[in-house]
Amino acid sequence: MDKQTKRDIVDQLKAELQGVDSIFLCNFKGMTVEKDTNLRRDIRAHGSTYRVVKNTLLKLAFADSEFAQLNDQLVGNTAMAYHEEDIVGLAKLIAKAAKDNEKFEFKAGIVQGQVIDLKQLETLANLPSKEQLVSKLMYLMNYPIQGLATALNGIVRNFVVVLDQVKQQKEQ
Repeated sequence: MDKQTKRDIVDQLKAELQGVDSIFLCNFKGMTVEKDTNLRRDIRAHGSTYRVVKNTLLKLAFADSEFAQLNDQLVGNTAMAYHEEDIVGLAKLIAKAAKDNEKFEFKAGIVQGQVIDLKQLETLANLPSKEQLVSKLMYLMNYPIQGLATALNGIVRNFVVVLDQVKQQKEQ
């Protein structure tokens, strides 16, 4: 690769990582082509990016950014994965790939400025997804209102029952 091509790749990487605050580095050495292709397909379907890049180029792209903290992890085969918004969903995919493929290895990552290891990745992967959290929040917001509506409906229903009982007593 000539110097201009390398500069273009580094510039492209810097542009891609602009605005990204979380990234995962993985080692894929020894994975079969089929498993790697399935992993790439799953990550793309999630809307995330998964790229294999030379370590020297990544070091240059990480320079002057918070990702420079990962420079010591840039050894051997390195793939980077990132998503601009749903980092929990990507963490789930990476953790699943690490469990399913003994050759796939999570090296390290940065999540909102903090370097994480495998244990922290698994913790992140066990969090509920954004959709689940929104669903729980909506349920918690709706529950008191629904309870109030049920209670008010019970008062009206009980009032009608009491009126019916009074009517029956007067008829007797």
